[in-house]
Amino acid sequence: MKKLKFLLAILVVAIVAVNINAQEVIKPPKYPDGIYTKENSRTRRAIPYAYLREADVMWSKRVWRVIDLREKMNHPLYYPTAPILDRKSLFDVIKDAAIKDGTITAFGNPAMDDEFRMELTKSEIESMLIKWDSTAQAEDPNNPGTMISAPVKNVTSSDKVWKYWIKEDWFFDRQRSVLDVRIIGICPLIEKRTETGESTGADQALFWVYFPEARPVLANQEVYMRHNDSERRTLEDIFWKRMFSSYVRKESNVYDRSIAEYQSGLDALLESDRVKDDIFKFEHDLWHF
Repeated sequence: MKKLKFLLAILVVAIVAVNINAQEVIKPPKYPDGIYTKENSRTRRAIPYAYLREADVMWSKRVWRVIDLREKMNHPLYYPTAPILDRKSLFDVIKDAAIKDGTITAFGNPAMDDEFRMELTKSEIESMLIKWDSTAQAEDPNNPGTMISAPVKNVTSSDKVWKYWIKEDWFFDRQRSVLDVRIIGICPLIEKRTETGESTGADQALFWVYFPEARPVLANQEVYMRHNDSERRTLEDIFWKRMFSSYVRKESNVYDRSIAEYQSGLDALLESDRVKDDIFKFEHDLWHF
């Protein structure tokens, strides 16, 4: 009996060893890239939200914003466009966590489903990010001068994501006597193009991500800080400290319409500033100086 148990144990160890060797192993660099080992960001945890009761929320306002990555203040979310050893763009972090690790859930139909109801599988996300151009042609290597069909694989990479939508709730917590904000969801956008590759000037939303679920992942990813490389922030810090530039595209209203549906051009920007100014005035008017 003991001999049988011993043989079974050896068999289990052998199977585990085969599975480990079959997996792709990413080797660390031969030499450390720096004068010390960075451990702080990789082991950080997202700061837990303060406990909130419904009875303590005396006022709230739901707002949808646009983060344009072409603005200089938002560049830490966009660069590097290709992952390097210690940094990734926000889109690469979300994509890897949603497809490879499965730690982030993506929700489809972004034009309507910002309420996180339609979950996407890993294969659905991959099919959304990878498109094949079947109209492309190339010269036949076996028959020079003859063109044959040569489908081209188009991958939605980080450099093509130029905007993000974020959905957030502003509220006044009378228990702590503070006006606070919490991001509910985030959605990457790419530039919409025609079948010939020409830009239409419109945005195409990819999928929504429930932000509280993504916070632990974002808390472990460093971003570039201009003045001090040893005091780098994480992606979670960027959103927690509101270190990004954005404008309002929609506020909660009876028609459930965005600003672009009733204003355009400069008037839309002024309307966006009006929404932000109303929130500021509400907080300011709560106190007497």
